[in-house]
Amino acid sequence: MPLGYVKYPYQALLLISSSVTADSVFSGITTFAKLPWVRCLGKEKDATFDIAFIGAPFDTGTSYRPGARFGPSGIRAGSRRLTLYGGYNVPLAVNPFMAGLKVVDCGDIPVTPYDNKYAIKQIEDGHKALLHRDTFSPLGNDSVTGKPLVPISADGKNHPRVITLGGDHTIVLPILRSIYSAYGAISVIHFDSHLDTWKPQVFGGAPSDQAAVNHGTYFYWASQEGLIKNGSFSLVQHGAIRTTLSGPADYANDDESGFQRIEAREIDTIGTDGIIKKIRETVGDKPVYLSIDIDSIDPAFAPATGTPETGGWSTRELRTILRGLDGLHIVSADIVEVAPAYDTNAELTTMAAADVLYEVMSVMAKTPLGKIAA
Repeated sequence: MPLGYVKYPYQALLLISSSVTADSVFSGITTFAKLPWVRCLGKEKDATFDIAFIGAPFDTGTSYRPGARFGPSGIRAGSRRLTLYGGYNVPLAVNPFMAGLKVVDCGDIPVTPYDNKYAIKQIEDGHKALLHRDTFSPLGNDSVTGKPLVPISADGKNHPRVITLGGDHTIVLPILRSIYSAYGAISVIHFDSHLDTWKPQVFGGAPSDQAAVNHGTYFYWASQEGLIKNGSFSLVQHGAIRTTLSGPADYANDDESGFQRIEAREIDTIGTDGIIKKIRETVGDKPVYLSIDIDSIDPAFAPATGTPETGGWSTRELRTILRGLDGLHIVSADIVEVAPAYDTNAELTTMAAADVLYEVMSVMAKTPLGKIAA
């Protein structure tokens, strides 16, 4: 068999029930979940897909421990055994690799480590180049009524989904700029131990214009630019918050940025069902962008991150909550702040990150980005 042979193009390996599983998943080029590698930003710039994984190896906006530039490669390594037994998601009753969608790994956006302003523009342009591709699969019809679906985007086009492997959390600002070009101001679900809406004068002191944009201020700037839905009918939600603050004014500023908060400790009183209920009531059926900081998970389960905070959720709890988002119109997503240099030899953090994205991908596979025409 030739070295580059792919038995089922555009789907992960070892997925047919009659095929052999658990065979050499540790070999070959390390793409996310053994997905086909497509050079979407290079020779195959016209390739179409339904879901694309893309790396954004940027970490020069972090305030404590650097190293998230190696997050994309680490997460891919942690994902190698996602299709070890075929990839079927039992709780969600779906195999996201065999759901009729073309899913690919587009490699990484080339990001300079020398100029943050230029790097942020590279990330925006790279993400936008993928987001505005044609999809491989049509929207089809509503599964209940049988009526044709129309896109939910602001520009009326059926866009593919992009799942970004960070990178520190600064990358979400250029990603939201890209999302705005297709969906307008977007609802956001944000899992993180930190607010990330700090004013630049508070977080880092803003000694220069570029220093004012970092992994603690990007949502402040996104709000200022009108990229996220906010105001009196806020559709923006933090989850797993447990950071210390400079003072109560930080929460007031967070309110002004349009966010509602779920403290990590609330899981002790309302449980995962209560967390899910709060999120769904806030977001509703609007298009939503999902951003996940790996530090939303307690460092006992995911130690390899730039700004760890104890008292977080377990990997199991976060995966349960993500499965509770089933049915939401998640237009794109990311996972950020994975810094493999601080991981254990057992790759706890990179495996957790890969498993979290597996749940996100499963939710996406079940819900097309369409609605019945009015």
